[in-house]
Amino acid sequence: MVAPAVPEVTEELLHEAIETRTESLSSLRELGPPDLVHLVKQPLRQQTKQVGVYHHVTGVDASSSASLAAYINTLAYKEFGPSATTKTLEGTYCCYNAFSRVDMRVHAPFPGSVEAYCIDERGEKRKATDELWLETYLCSVLRAYSYADDGTGDAIRKIMCVRRFNPVTNTETEHRFLSAAEQLFFRGWSLGSDSVVQVPNVVSNHLTTGLIKYFHTTGRYASGINLFEKLRTQNVEVASLLAKVMFMGNEEVQGIRVLHEAIKEMPMDYVMLDTQAEFLLKKAETATTPEQREERLRLALGCADRSTIAAPSEFGTWARLAQVYVAMEDWENALTTLNSCPMFTYQDKDAPVMPEPKEYHLPTLPETRLDEIDSEPDFRYSEQIDPSLLGLRAATYRGTFKQAYAILTEMTAKIGWDQLLKIRSNVFVMEDEYREKQESSHYPANRNPSTDVLRGSPDPGVNGETAVGETEVAEKSEEAGQEADGENLAPPAAKGKPEDIERPSSAMDPDVVKKAEEKGSEDHSSRLNNKRLCERWLDSLFMVLYEDLRVYTIWRTQMAQYRAQSMQYKKSPEEWEILGSLAERLQHTDEAVEAYRACLGQRFSPKALAGILKVFMKTKLTRDAVAAVIRLVTWQYRWYSEFSPELLHTIRILIEDEGAVKIRSIIQATNLPQNVLDLTHHYAALCATFRSSGTEG
Repeated sequence: MVAPAVPEVTEELLHEAIETRTESLSSLRELGPPDLVHLVKQPLRQQTKQVGVYHHVTGVDASSSASLAAYINTLAYKEFGPSATTKTLEGTYCCYNAFSRVDMRVHAPFPGSVEAYCIDERGEKRKATDELWLETYLCSVLRAYSYADDGTGDAIRKIMCVRRFNPVTNTETEHRFLSAAEQLFFRGWSLGSDSVVQVPNVVSNHLTTGLIKYFHTTGRYASGINLFEKLRTQNVEVASLLAKVMFMGNEEVQGIRVLHEAIKEMPMDYVMLDTQAEFLLKKAETATTPEQREERLRLALGCADRSTIAAPSEFGTWARLAQVYVAMEDWENALTTLNSCPMFTYQDKDAPVMPEPKEYHLPTLPETRLDEIDSEPDFRYSEQIDPSLLGLRAATYRGTFKQAYAILTEMTAKIGWDQLLKIRSNVFVMEDEYREKQESSHYPANRNPSTDVLRGSPDPGVNGETAVGETEVAEKSEEAGQEADGENLAPPAAKGKPEDIERPSSAMDPDVVKKAEEKGSEDHSSRLNNKRLCERWLDSLFMVLYEDLRVYTIWRTQMAQYRAQSMQYKKSPEEWEILGSLAERLQHTDEAVEAYRACLGQRFSPKALAGILKVFMKTKLTRDAVAAVIRLVTWQYRWYSEFSPELLHTIRILIEDEGAVKIRSIIQATNLPQNVLDLTHHYAALCATFRSSGTEG
């Protein structure tokens, strides 16, 4: 199979890329940045001049110094021939070992012998051992999956000049990968974890995330079950991972038995409880009768509730409980639970920090040429974008905030914005209620939403900063003709001097009035004590959701008006892409597809096509899905990526549903150049190598 082209970044100063990488080693937190490949070249016509160029790469076999030196050799030998303008004098390959926190390096001069060593966080040189190479190899595979693009192009655009290869291409390399994972499994927690996990542990870390993603992508469930069965004998916590792989492989009965036996030994393991709740929630979605659905949700609620007790500081357990309440349509408890979620600052992946380059060289392989794809960059940077679309904050959410926002939008999609505001005012203390209470008595200002039970406990909590629920959303809703949450119940003040006011003959006795006022005040206080204080972050989510809905409503209203007048509604491709993402975020699938199609009608967009592909897969439109995959695979190759786990998974599912022969026939029958079709055939061949379901024919 043809390899992607080699992009090059030219340095201003020789070796400054390697020096900058060395300086940044102490600041790396998790898996580390993609591998750095640095070459020193000499122009054939200027023997005294040396130029430093580099690019990044993932997925190269990093099991030994020989394999990395071989990669450098392939780059050096590309320049041989009558058309060569430079020759390579030396090459350095840098690959980060996240277990031991060292940067493994291979230096290969031409001619000369290869030198392998490692650099620690202090910049000191150390000897490279076999143990360090084993750790480095496993880290390189995990990075290949972590830094892979999901088909939308977001990861490709984020870091320039990265070649992405598939680290596991056959059963032999799979065996090496899983063997390394088995040896280092119980040290996986030291790699860190996804940003939604507060404390990495044996079963929640980057190693387990990478393993689960590998099995999900390739469908090699038997290998996963075999691996986790062996590891379970050493630690019963691994049963949660074993059950997940069994569920993915449609061995649900066996997976339930595994969890049942493990829960007996560790009844308060939050990952096992969460795995049970997730499984029951999915089974409730496919229930055939309302009674069956209700029973499954009831069981899921018990597991999810118990997992929050087992791990009260983990976001995932509270989010799962909120999802169960949403499925049960218990909106008040769903909102209360969402408010209790502990939120963490999003930690992005370790990205390479490089000095300002002198220039970029971005070559294109002839095999990846396709007119509709090659024209994309020409349009992209000349488009005008409405500032209101650029300012949508929800598009930038990551980690816990993205998941919490998804739960909030799901509630809005089911019950509507007005009903959500009513539930919000029923659950949380609104600002006017708080102000009124402050005026009448001393109201505790440090109540915490996570620990503030329904009877109004004033004890300090563990969930960080608290705040009274703001009314900005309601005030903006008033502008749109909606009612604001809460009312100002304060009576008007009396005017004039007390002696000037004559008591009417029918007036009630002052003592009776005073008792009635005290009783009303007690009722009001009791009602407030049954409410919680809204976290600042959740109040911010309401504001962001309001802005999303406002922009979405304006767009749909304008579209309807233009259609009524038989006029064309015009937007730039970038604006259509943003509107499609907005509609998808708000769970309006048909409107998202409409916007994405409008974008693709003007120029190619991998994000828009990937969004439509999801709908094609859900609605079983096989030919349309294959056509979309071919274009996305070609675009990936165009930007130096021969491997996308999501696209490989998509092709695997298509083959599983329709059979390999049919899918290959559909690919071949597409009216596109053969060199473009061969790129997608390569993905289909991978499925055959792994003997995926549907490839037997």
